Amino acid sequence: MVMRSSPLPRMSRRGRVTIGVLIGVFLLFTLLGWGVNAWTDWLWFGEVHYTQVFTGVLATRLLLFLLVGAGFAVIIAGNLWLAYRLRPRLRPHSPEQATLERYRMLLSPRLGTWIALVSAVVGLFAGLSAQSRWGQWLLFRNGGSFGVKDPEFGVDVGFYVFQLPFWRYLLGVAFTVVVLALLGALAVHYIYGGVRLQGVGDRMTNAARAHLSSLVAVFVLLKAVAYVLDQRAMLLEYNEGAKLYGAGYADVNALLPAKEILAWIAVVVAVAIIVFSNAWMRNLVWPGISLALLGVSAVAIGGIYPWAVQTFEVKPSARDKEAPYIQRSIDATRAAFGLDNTKTTAYAANNLTPPPSLVTDTSVVQNARLLDPQLVSETYTQLQQVRGFYDFGPKLDIDRYTIDGKTSDYVVGLREINYGELTPQQSGWINRHTVYTHGYGLVAAPANQICGNGMPYFVSGFLGEPDKEAQGCASATEDIPAQQPRIYYGERMTDDDYAIVGQTGDRNVEFDRPIGSGGEQYYTYTGEGGVEIGSFTRRLLYAIKEQESNFLLSENVNENSKLLYVRNPRDRVEKVAPFLTLDGDPYPAVVNGRVLWIIDGYTTAATYPYADRINLQTETTDELTNRGTFQLARENVNYIRNSVKATVDAYDGTVRLYEFDETDPVLKAWNKAFGGDLVLPKDDIPAELSEHFRYPADLFKVQRNLLTKFHVTDPGDFYSGQDFWQVPNAPDAPDSGHKQPPYYLFTQLPGQEGPRFQLTSAVTPNGRQNLAALISGSYVDGEPRLEVLDLPDQTRTAGPVQVHQQMTNVGDIRQQLNLLSSNQAQVQYGNLLSLPFGDGMLYVEPVYVKSNQQDALTLMQRVLVSYGDGSYAVLANNLADGIKQLVEQGKRAPGGPRPAPAAPRRRVARPRQCSPASWPRPPRRCRAPSRRSRPPRRPVTSSGTAAR
Repeated sequence: MVMRSSPLPRMSRRGRVTIGVLIGVFLLFTLLGWGVNAWTDWLWFGEVHYTQVFTGVLATRLLLFLLVGAGFAVIIAGNLWLAYRLRPRLRPHSPEQATLERYRMLLSPRLGTWIALVSAVVGLFAGLSAQSRWGQWLLFRNGGSFGVKDPEFGVDVGFYVFQLPFWRYLLGVAFTVVVLALLGALAVHYIYGGVRLQGVGDRMTNAARAHLSSLVAVFVLLKAVAYVLDQRAMLLEYNEGAKLYGAGYADVNALLPAKEILAWIAVVVAVAIIVFSNAWMRNLVWPGISLALLGVSAVAIGGIYPWAVQTFEVKPSARDKEAPYIQRSIDATRAAFGLDNTKTTAYAANNLTPPPSLVTDTSVVQNARLLDPQLVSETYTQLQQVRGFYDFGPKLDIDRYTIDGKTSDYVVGLREINYGELTPQQSGWINRHTVYTHGYGLVAAPANQICGNGMPYFVSGFLGEPDKEAQGCASATEDIPAQQPRIYYGERMTDDDYAIVGQTGDRNVEFDRPIGSGGEQYYTYTGEGGVEIGSFTRRLLYAIKEQESNFLLSENVNENSKLLYVRNPRDRVEKVAPFLTLDGDPYPAVVNGRVLWIIDGYTTAATYPYADRINLQTETTDELTNRGTFQLARENVNYIRNSVKATVDAYDGTVRLYEFDETDPVLKAWNKAFGGDLVLPKDDIPAELSEHFRYPADLFKVQRNLLTKFHVTDPGDFYSGQDFWQVPNAPDAPDSGHKQPPYYLFTQLPGQEGPRFQLTSAVTPNGRQNLAALISGSYVDGEPRLEVLDLPDQTRTAGPVQVHQQMTNVGDIRQQLNLLSSNQAQVQYGNLLSLPFGDGMLYVEPVYVKSNQQDALTLMQRVLVSYGDGSYAVLANNLADGIKQLVEQGKRAPGGPRPAPAAPRRRVARPRQCSPASWPRPPRRCRAPSRRSRPPRRPVTSSGTAAR
């Protein structure tokens, strides 16, 4: 008897209308929000002239969504429909089939609808997942050659960086769709009787067996492909034996051939499943045995055998067995992170007595930086603020300028609008977005010059004519003039701090700056930047986006208005170039009369064979992070290049991307992906701009941390780890766990032909505190240069933590520090500078005092100076006096000068002569948080050290 299916009960008209309205409202708000964001993004990218990024990313995401989503839907739908078509016409009577009949009655009348619905949902989620892989797809299509081959297979590194990630993704997609198709087909076969759990006879029809076994065979064939890709991926995995990345002895000699054997076994098993299931025995016994064989082979050949080789052959003599593979990792890491051309210079540091030449030196001593960019940020704010809503942020920046033929470090900051400091009356929508729209001026002071009262000597950024009395300790002239000093784009801007600018009738409404005694000047923006919002459609569009009716109602928004948004320079570059990792410390510079933000951009990869893998966030975080510098994302990389220098005009927001590393294949791939003209060639960099490029701070921290291990190039010494270094903790807070940040200096190190603007950092032997080396990064003829000044292994030269403790615990120095710190004041220590000079080490540490009174200035009152092993130390009013006293100490020392005993050199293979690397900017020693949130500095205790 054939049972006739009954139609599903019809839904009432009211129910259908209700569901339709709910779906319509959901789609309206979803599509409206997406449409508004897409439209406003299109307008913004048009403003900055990078529409190819918007269209390129959007088109790629849509393409992947459609291709992968449609592919998933078609495969799933095809297998479900095929399983239905292969159903048996006659089904045996059994309780199981009687139970399933109700499901067949539910599905059969609208089977096509059910299949389409299930397939569409699966395809939707697959497409949403695929569109996020737009970056991998663009690199896959546009990637080229690195010109370097991996040491195991002889395959170009470009395959691993550009091709392998997307192939592995596609393989994962294939596995997923086959498994879903198998499960869906099995469910349909079961519902329609092709697969039975009860009753007499075969549990599976021939048609169902052929269908399901074919899907299983495809899965096994994909597993064979996975084994082949796994062989290449072994060069990226962690090697437990050598404690490095890349295939080791057991991997190459046991696991690699095991993967090849398993790939062939998988092919044989796939064929066996097809043959035994359908052509010969027509049952599942032998296919099951084949799958079990594959599983046993994977455990025995791919697991037990490599484990045995590692345990019984490698571990007893790991140093010798792993040596060739350690060498591969050393070479690959140095190449991938730009360390292979590091120049290493031996520095004996055997002089422990201050030489008399310190008094007359003009290259090192006179350029020693005394202003700490973190500690003086509040001083800048209070002396140069003028209005409560102006702010310089919790940290300042270091740059160099040549004035009157002399190049020096300058501590610079922009007088920006801090919208959080507006009074309630100033915070109304009109004032916040149409009146208080911009800051004014770049304020700078020489880093090596202090006024008699301990304040910075300001040379630029004055509001009006320079006035010594009004500005405190200031120059009589504007030494770094900016033709357009207004700051519409800055680090203090957030996503909510948009500005509406433009002519509003015949009057200026934007607050420009205070003038005279209590006067104010107003201004109207005339720059090219900003999205025009004069039309009703544009105002309605942004009213919806910002959820603000004043775009439509306010008289300050008219036909001449422009909207400035995405005003943080780092966010602006990140939106224009989403494929770049940006340095956490943008800095301003005056270039040809314009104030420009300069941001270093990195191209990265995580699949460089044999290179060590690091986490960018972990390696670049120090005590300055989130206190004036941005924290990088948690990104695991094993290749990095400072390939782009980006600029943002602080007045009109113009973004420019300049190619800096012309040899970087990753940047070439991205540039090609967006039409080939996204990044301007290196030759287009203005000479005035290149003079302000700095070695990037975050890149330097990564390279410095890697050099603590990878300066050792002999695999045996590397395995023992006896010559590794470490980055010392902050000298004035060694128990805090914060590493000493590197610092920018304009100085001359031994082996250099003249003073350079460079980023430097001291390192100590692993587990000890004496000085091991100085690492510096600088630019020579426009090319990056990484250098190591290597001290003898058993040097008596003190490290930063030792020197600080020794200086602050000298009897008379401790007494003076105790007098400076009282119940009404706190002592704060600036950057401790390690300066090689006269075959020894000179240490300079400024001492600041801040009164506990509200709004008190942080003033530099003394300078700590030490030489050699810390035996000579003075606390002076200024650096010149300190140097003289230090030299006098050396002359009065009993027995005269004390050279350090000769020490044996470490047996470390030195790298080849240096070539360029990449360029950053400085990490600061102690960066103060905002005025409201900065915790109090540790007062000096009776022992002379900072209280914990």
